Amino acid sequence: MTVTSRLIVGPFNRVEGDLEVTLDIQDAVVAEARVTAPLYRGFERILLARPVSDALVIAPRICGICSVSQSVAAARALARVSGTDQPANGRLAADLILAAENAADHLTHFVLFFMPDFARSCYAGRGWFEAARRRFAADLGEASRSLLPARARFLHLMGILAGKWPHSLALQPGGVTKAVDAAERLRLLSIIGEFREALETVVFADRLENFAALDSLAALAAWADARPMDHGDARLFLHIGRDLGLDRLGRGPGLLASSGSFGLFAAGLWNADGGGLGPFDPARITEDVACAWMAGDAPLPPFAGLTLPDADKPGAYSWCKAPRLDGKVVEVGALARQVVDGHPLARALVGAGGGGSVLARVVGRLLELARLIPAMEDWTRNLRPGEPFCLAPPDTAVTGAAIGMVEAARGTLGHWLSARDGRIAAYQIVAPTTWNFSPRDAAGRPGALEQALVGTPALPGEASPIAVQHVVRSFDPCMVCTVH
Repeated sequence: MTVTSRLIVGPFNRVEGDLEVTLDIQDAVVAEARVTAPLYRGFERILLARPVSDALVIAPRICGICSVSQSVAAARALARVSGTDQPANGRLAADLILAAENAADHLTHFVLFFMPDFARSCYAGRGWFEAARRRFAADLGEASRSLLPARARFLHLMGILAGKWPHSLALQPGGVTKAVDAAERLRLLSIIGEFREALETVVFADRLENFAALDSLAALAAWADARPMDHGDARLFLHIGRDLGLDRLGRGPGLLASSGSFGLFAAGLWNADGGGLGPFDPARITEDVACAWMAGDAPLPPFAGLTLPDADKPGAYSWCKAPRLDGKVVEVGALARQVVDGHPLARALVGAGGGGSVLARVVGRLLELARLIPAMEDWTRNLRPGEPFCLAPPDTAVTGAAIGMVEAARGTLGHWLSARDGRIAAYQIVAPTTWNFSPRDAAGRPGALEQALVGTPALPGEASPIAVQHVVRSFDPCMVCTVH
């Protein structure tokens, strides 16, 4: 007879905010999962009735990890509702600030959030274990001692371009308030070059362009095997992933979405089940609250959405709403961006009829990191000192509605702003972890992580199954963004 048990895992460490996952286990694998965001914050209600410009101050406080992404989304919404444009320098500087945050986030996820799990004693005896423990053991690992100082120096970009990080006010509807002179442009190139060197020496042990040029699973495997297993942290991860079958773990819904980013990565919706690439239309987004501790019944588009807590709602189990695109569950993130953009390796990692996997999500972030840094060098060279970086502040006595979309490190972020006589009449936010960590909707469809956890091993005696942790961390949750 099949033995069924229930296990509640959480809160997870190395996660921004609280997270609980309820697992129904049959025959030592997860049969069903329910993902709970147990913390309510209420930023969407805090913003109501305030001057529209207050969004530029309050929205970035949603999160200290991706505050730039929140700033950019708020600034874009305000720019569109007020009809404000940006000069070329302003767009380039804003792209540099956002790319710096995203690149730093990718590195932080890899070094601090994801790889330390492979230094756990449960993997002792594996051929790669001693190398993983030497590189990634908590507090003692060589990787954090070498790469975190490099990350800190890289974020000096924020001081030059945005004054500070997080929660800068430099990002405005009309551009960036901090101009860059010729000497600062050289300094920016030097900082990016130093970060490139750290990545090429420690993480990839190869030129970024060489990793970004890998175009198939065979090419990725050949690259991994071209040098010793511990020659670069990315190569070590690939050997670990091959040994543990991480390409078969954590399969997502098979629909991957991106709103596009930097003019570098295209927008679209990719159907891994043979449907190919279609358009990404924010007007087709709805938020379902059937299983959220929020008042309401029918799914609503964000412009009509409400954030009204209902802590005693029957059947609810999360403060997170359930975003859907045309009623469908989608996955967002770096992997989605690379797949939608058409990178051949990313599409090969997803595969026909598949979806994201633990291996694919981590490689997707590494691939994006390898593509972002050369692009940042180009954007810096294209800055024109002496020319405008920001236009005059817009008229904030506006009435109207607009969407500010941006690709944060973890995926698609949208701010829906409705204004009346310069005041915020409504504000709704759909964040990356809201997409990926959503609960079930009214039709009973599980969210992306809930789907990805099905089939994950949960061995007898495991209070917090290690494979479940790999799947959760491959999505890199930011729960404070999830519930705003």
